[in-house]
Amino acid sequence: MGKKQAVSVLVPAYNEATRIKDTVQAVLSIPEVVEVLVVDDGSTDATADVARASGARVIRLSRNLGKGEALNRGATCCMHDVVLLIDADLGASAVEARNLLFPILAGEADMTVARFPRAGRKGGFGLVKGLARAGIRWYTGLVMESPLSGQRAMTREVLQRLVPFASGFGVEVGMTIKAARLGFRVQEVPVLMTHRETGRDLKGFLHRGKQFWHVVRVLWQARSPL
Repeated sequence: MGKKQAVSVLVPAYNEATRIKDTVQAVLSIPEVVEVLVVDDGSTDATADVARASGARVIRLSRNLGKGEALNRGATCCMHDVVLLIDADLGASAVEARNLLFPILAGEADMTVARFPRAGRKGGFGLVKGLARAGIRWYTGLVMESPLSGQRAMTREVLQRLVPFASGFGVEVGMTIKAARLGFRVQEVPVLMTHRETGRDLKGFLHRGKQFWHVVRVLWQARSPL
């Protein structure tokens, strides 16, 4: 697998006090991980305190700035060879993130993306995922099964070339397009992760509606060359 490399874990979190402890402890159990940085994106609950007590270093934002900006704030503080981006709601299943590290540490990929198992219940109608997949393929030729996955590993060199990330929920799509355009090798990796699923209720549809327009914005902006 090559020389031993140290891994920083970056976790954007908003009101995740009930799950952040399990997530932090799971990634800390990964042998290659030497630090976990949680960016508390203006939470109104005890996310920051629980994360710190669980062993994470915490950056607190005074207000909610969105996932993309939370990642931007944390990216400047990641100083190790490899950076792992993890959602706060994975809980104990975050230990599966180690599978994302192997291709990076072996020099087989520059960025890996987690491919989740099929969802346990019906969410939306696949519009956001379909749009993201089509947009990535149009701009880069990459065929992605999980274009919206926030669980990713990359070398610090790649991270430095990709920031600043797109704001909001379009961050993953923008990240993939930019990485491919820069010539980095992007590889999906199957994992057995689980996270909070949004259902076919008002809250779920509002979330996906916001996500849809964020992806549209990123794809529109991608028309301009790097």
